[in-house]
Order: sequence, then structure tokens, then C-alpha cells
Amino acid sequence: MRTPDASTDGLIQALPDTLASKIAAGEVVQRPANALKELIENALDAGGSSVEVVLKKAGSELIQVTDDGCGMGPGDAVASFGRHATSKLRRFEDLEHLRTLGFRGEALASIASVAQVELTTRRQGDEEAVRVRVNGGDLEDVAPAAAPNGTCIAVRNLFFNVPARRAFLKSPATEFKHLVEAFQALALSHPTVGFTLVHDDTEVWRLPATDGPDALAVRLDALAGGGLEGKLVPVEEATSYLSMHGLVASPERSRRSRGEQYLFVNGRFVKSRALDHAVVSAFGALLPERQHALYALFLDVDPRHVDVNVHPTKTEVKFDDDRGVYSFVKAVVKRCLAESGLGLSFDPLARPVGPSDPPPSPSFEPPPASSDLEGPIPSAATVPARGDGSSRPAMPASVPTFRLEAGSGLGAMPPLPDRGDLEPVPPTIPDPTVGPIPARLGPAFDVGDDLELDASDADRTFWQLHGRYLLSPVRSGLLVVDQRAAHERILYERALATMASGMSISQQLLFPFTVDLSPTDRALLSEILGDLQALGFQMEAPDGQPVLVRGVPADVTLGDERAVLDDLLAQFRRNHGLRLSARENLARSMAARSAIRPGHPLGPAEAKLLVDQLFGCDDPFSDPAGRPTMTRWSTDEIDRRFRPR
Repeated sequence: MRTPDASTDGLIQALPDTLASKIAAGEVVQRPANALKELIENALDAGGSSVEVVLKKAGSELIQVTDDGCGMGPGDAVASFGRHATSKLRRFEDLEHLRTLGFRGEALASIASVAQVELTTRRQGDEEAVRVRVNGGDLEDVAPAAAPNGTCIAVRNLFFNVPARRAFLKSPATEFKHLVEAFQALALSHPTVGFTLVHDDTEVWRLPATDGPDALAVRLDALAGGGLEGKLVPVEEATSYLSMHGLVASPERSRRSRGEQYLFVNGRFVKSRALDHAVVSAFGALLPERQHALYALFLDVDPRHVDVNVHPTKTEVKFDDDRGVYSFVKAVVKRCLAESGLGLSFDPLARPVGPSDPPPSPSFEPPPASSDLEGPIPSAATVPARGDGSSRPAMPASVPTFRLEAGSGLGAMPPLPDRGDLEPVPPTIPDPTVGPIPARLGPAFDVGDDLELDASDADRTFWQLHGRYLLSPVRSGLLVVDQRAAHERILYERALATMASGMSISQQLLFPFTVDLSPTDRALLSEILGDLQALGFQMEAPDGQPVLVRGVPADVTLGDERAVLDDLLAQFRRNHGLRLSARENLARSMAARSAIRPGHPLGPAEAKLLVDQLFGCDDPFSDPAGRPTMTRWSTDEIDRRFRPR
């Protein structure tokens, strides 16, 4: 062991407070929505009866929260910006009995270290208010002010002194979506408090305080845009260990996105894939495939049995009996659905689980009757989150010649002759230089790894396997094509080329229709409106009014016009974390929404047309997410299967 060298002393030092605060801010305030959540929680903990939120530029320019709560005196107003400053904890044992929303004392210090903050507060009975200004973590001014009882805190120019973090903020539409989600969750969990949201001088929501047994239903209906009257099923159950109350909407109100699922633990909004799966399993076959239920459920658990501090933003939760809580939620929701007349007599897990759903646990046991909920409850294991290993595809260099239309999406697949002498369908974008089989590949083109497909063979046949795969012999063995992945690639490149050229074909609607969008979808629509119009959507989106749709892309099946826009926006939101450009995201969303589903039957001529178009793509070997569209089994490999050595 070496003897320490005195010259190396002093390498380990305590971080300066300003640097420590900025590091803490990276944990607590990752985006404007995190700051908004912390400020609203403080307002609610202060006992306010009304909360007003004012935003500018999706929170990057201004986040202001005003409440009429208890307020603070001059000393507490300054102390609230200190590290680990809290009014919620005095001793370690207090952690076991926490019922407030904030408690760690990091929020104001972290926010103030990366923004310009002004706090104005006044207690009832004080002659005047006090105003505190903090700039980048430095206290600049403390002075008396004129203000009503309560607190107003304004956060300006978030991350102004951390440009790298500001550069990582998403588009205004995406950041506004997260802000609205934080606002909605807190407004829903406190229906007896009035909430107002104003963004860029436009009032988005004004939710009056509501009291009485229907308060939650009224608030949920308002946040969902109306239409929930008579479609909400009450959920309620209590045991000595935990209790739950809330509402679930009938299956007819299900949506393709997960944006209307609210789960609260001891009044705090949390996210849990396992408990979401418990609710889905309770619905069983009642819930249409690929649809998600609307619900607002409140779990009350002894604080000693739950940890909400497993994540810096306190949105994740861990129970000391995850299995028991899973089965409790599933059993209670299933029983309440049955009592409402929506229950099923068969096992709900018989329903096929969609690709976006987490897999059910293999250790699942049937839930006990409601009378048995008092004791220990066996349960399934926590469902793991899925990863995403997708890669970015290359931009297309050409446009497929034929137009293949999907029965489940953009139009119905046209009947085609069974022979190879097909009449080409006019392309969406005319290109006289492109033929039925791309000339750049030649009459017998090599698609890699000794896989050769003879393009001159007009009688080539493709066999369909289980409505999912297309099989055909090639010179080196057997070609297997995933028909949905292939169709997604074709539609993706066509959408990109259409938006790039602006030469879309739109069908005018005899009866234009209007669409009511949520504030988040409205902001998202404004971001991609130009590209939607380039795809063939003709629409008007005047401020404060429903979106008017006058035309849709020519490939959209008549009767499907209303669903396509809603589904497209939902798919676009799901892709937002993949770091795609807006145009790539929209093209991928259009392809995913419109491609043929597994199980779609294809005749020989339709299958051949699909493969011809696939090999006309710039990248025929992968779908937009990077998954393979085809594979090859060589003759040698097949021989080994029959004659193993």
C-alpha cells in the first residue's frame, strides 16, 4: 500500500452551493412541466381554494402560479429558497406519515438556480406582502409589496444559465403537452379547488371548484372534453391494508392513447405500468383491441407501506407488496364493472393483448371474491417496461410505382387479377422515369446475402402464411416477407416523398366535419399542420373553435375520415421520444396507422404487387422502426433441418 502523498491533499472538496443546486435542478426540474408540478403542489399544500396558472412559450419564457392559500411571512419567504428547506418534516419518523405533496425542500432552490424567480406572498392579517427576487440561485432583493393574501410565484427564462439543458427541450407543442398533463393530474385530484390555465394569453381551461359526491365526475368530464355523462362506473373498496375509490369509463369511451389514465396514491399522481395492466386485465374482452380505458383511480395506502421517493420527480411508486396491490386493483375494478352490468363470465385474460400492452404475468391467479379482499391477496409480478431499440431509416430516393391500399387504414385493397399482367395503379406523385420494376435493380436483381429474386418471372407466386408472412422460392432458398412491415416501409417512403414534393392528391368531402381537440392535440396539430396539408388533409384550425376538415388524402377510406386524424395524432405522440424530425414522425405515424394488420388476407397478385413495391423502396430491408421486413432461409439451412449431422 502506497503512503499518501501530502501534495495530493485537497483533491476532494465540497461542491459550491450554486453548483450543487444546479445538479439538484437536473434531478427535480428536467423540463418546464416539472417546475409547474412543484409549484402547483406547493399551492395546494398551502390550502388554496383556487389556483391560476399562466404560461408563455410553453413554459420556457414564463411559468406563473398564483394561489389564495395561507401565504408566508418575510422570513419564511426567504428561507423557502434554501437547500432542503421544508415545512413538512421535523424528524425521521415523519417520513412514515407523510400526506402532503411536497416534502423534500428541493423544489424552489432547484428552480431558482436555473431561472429568474419572483415570489410575492402575504399571510392573512399581515399589513403588507413581501417580494423576493432570486436570479440563478443568487438572492437579489427582498422588499415589501402590495398583494392579496396568498402566494404568486413567477419563474422566467427557465434554464437561461444552463444553455445545454435548454437546447434539449423538445418542441413547444411537446413541452406544452407535458405541462397540460401535469396541470390535468393535479386539477383532477383536487376537484374542490378551482383551477385556471392560460397559455400565451389564451384561456385553455377554467375549472370551477365543485363539491359533493359528483365532484370527481364533473371534473373528469370537464378535463375529458365532455360526453362522459352516464358512461362512468364508480369504483370503491376498502380493506384494513388499502382502499380505492374513483371512476372508470365504459369501454365505448376508450381511446387509442393512454393520455386519459389517472392513478393516484395517497393523493399523488403516479405512473405504474403494472397497475395500468391490472385495470386492462379487469376489462378483459370488454375493451377493444389496441384501445385504452379512461379511468381516475385513487389508492389510499398506509404511508409506511409505500415509497413515492424512488424517483426524483416522485411520479413512480413502489409498494412493499406489489403483488397484493396488483390483484387488489384488478379484482375491485372487475367486480365494479360486473355490478354495473358490464362484466363477463369468462376469464378476461383470454383477450389477445395488443402489441403496445405489457404481457400478463404467468403467475396470475383468479382474483378472490370481494368478500375475501380483507386478507392477503396473491398477485402477478410487476410488469417490466419495454425498451425501444429502433433506428432511424434513410430518407427515400424514389417513390414506389404501384399504390397498395390497406383495408384497415388508407382505403380498401382493390381486387386484383391473379395473373402477373397487372395494370399499374397511377402513382400518387407522377414520375415517368420509374417503371413497375425499378430499372436500377436490373431484370434479376440481388437483394443481398446471395438472395436473388427473378424480376422477369411474371408468374412468380407468393404464398401467405397465417395472414402475416409471404413465402416464395428464390435461387438460394426461401424468401419470407413480413407483409405488415413491408407495407409500413412502402407507406413511410411514399408519405415522405409526398410531403417533400407537395404534390398530394386530396378528396373533397361532400359533408365537411368538425373535430374537437384537446389543448395538447391542438398544439400538436398547429406544429404539423403544414405537413398534414402536404399529405392531402384540407383543414382549418381557427383559434378557440373546432377544427374544420374539408378534405382528406385520396387513400383514406370514405367513412374513416374522422378516425384517421385522431389515430394519426395519437401515433405521433407515441413516437415523440424517438428523436425524429416532425416530418419523419408524421410519415412513420401515417404508415403505422395505415398498414395492413396481421391476418389480412392477400391474393397471389396482391402479394406480388406488395413485394414489387417493397423492392422499389430506397431501403427495402427494414420497416421505419428498423425491424427487418424479410429474411432468407438458404437451401443448405433447410437441408440441415431434415438431415442433421
